[in-house]
Amino acid sequence: MINTKNSKKIKLSILIPVLNERVNLKVILRILKAIVDVRHEVLVVYDMQNDNSIPVVKAMQKNYPGLRLVHNKLGRGVINAIKSGVNGALGEYVLIIAADDIGPPLAINDMIALMDEGVDLVNATRYAYGGKNVGGVFISRHLSSIANKLFYALSGSKLTDPTFGVKMFKREKFNELNLESKPVGWAVSFEFAIKAQVSGWKLGEVPLISLNRLYGEGKSSFKLNWLREYSKWFIFGIKNLLFSNKKNRVLIRVPERIKARK
Repeated sequence: MINTKNSKKIKLSILIPVLNERVNLKVILRILKAIVDVRHEVLVVYDMQNDNSIPVVKAMQKNYPGLRLVHNKLGRGVINAIKSGVNGALGEYVLIIAADDIGPPLAINDMIALMDEGVDLVNATRYAYGGKNVGGVFISRHLSSIANKLFYALSGSKLTDPTFGVKMFKREKFNELNLESKPVGWAVSFEFAIKAQVSGWKLGEVPLISLNRLYGEGKSSFKLNWLREYSKWFIFGIKNLLFSNKKNRVLIRVPERIKARK
């Protein structure tokens, strides 16, 4: 475990919520160890004591300083895993990624660069500036594309991929948003993106190519409870963003160039 005396030196906390991601976790941890240049920690957040991700972390901790296990005791689901991870994080910035997507690590440097420019939330995007969504379940992938583009067109959202779970933010600001979505899929990510805009946070976007679920079977998100929860935040976002007085400015970082969009 990281010594809290050195916590001020940690630039980035990387949170990875897991549910039996033994094979994918081995891959993503090796990638992170190889390419993340800043002083960082990786928090693998699990719900159950028999999760097969736990032995993977324990086996790699000796050669990966800052790799830690965090037991989520707040309740099942990604939202509670994220809250547990943030509560235990020591970094100035926090990054949320999934164990089954090897694309996000390649965007970390650009995301940190935007955070260093004063951005409060950097949202990775698969649907603008060269980003792509590859792999996973066909139906889920296309529903995601349609939903995000429709929300962007109807709500006045400044973020082009608000449902995407890959987000980097200032740890000290996390509790300002009072996240309250039900533990259904990654609905919390949608809520996060909407409330950050409503609250007037400084925003950033970085494109990436999402390469998810290389190992194991993905699951379609076309379920009634998912549809209800995402629809709730879709309507909430339209109501609160369309007529919002917040003039969010988005700083976009594409490899080799930076530009701002109002």
